[in-house]
Amino acid sequence: MPALHVPADSTDGEFVRTPSGVLVPAVIDPFHRALHHIAPSSLISRTSQTTGMSRREAISGKTVGAHSLWMGQTHVPASTSSGNHHHGASETAIYVVSGSPVFVFLEVDGDEPVERRIETGPGDYVFVPPWVPHREENPDTDTEAVVVIARTTQEAIVVNLDGLDWSEVDLTAEGAAAGGAAADGC
Repeated sequence: MPALHVPADSTDGEFVRTPSGVLVPAVIDPFHRALHHIAPSSLISRTSQTTGMSRREAISGKTVGAHSLWMGQTHVPASTSSGNHHHGASETAIYVVSGSPVFVFLEVDGDEPVERRIETGPGDYVFVPPWVPHREENPDTDTEAVVVIARTTQEAIVVNLDGLDWSEVDLTAEGAAAGGAAADGC
């Protein structure tokens, strides 16, 4: 792709000159002109939480000004299960860093609903579609399970549920906003 040449005396409003003299598109604010490094010690635990696990926020609107991405870690202690929950309209990608977490959901496309368990280990990926009720379990008696999570929303949407069935899932905009805002867990 050829480089775009912008004359130094351009005044059409499409570009602005930075203090260093570089021309950048005017729609890109100064905060979004640089990469951002988030060290492990900078992760934020003040994000939506679910019982039995701890979410730690790394990349989000409040940490780096992300517009459509949330990324962080989830830690599930040994011999622990999280509460049931879903992530609203957000798609969630999970990468297993350590431990052997199990992801549990209700398979509803057969003759009868069946609880399904996806057993994972380091290096595995799991995709959680929007709205799907699920929980994480760590059956290991000694090792904490740690996963990296990426979501397609700017903030962590977490709606905690009583069960894995779909009866509590509210697909309306009001339900998703209320659930995400009111949730106290991941």
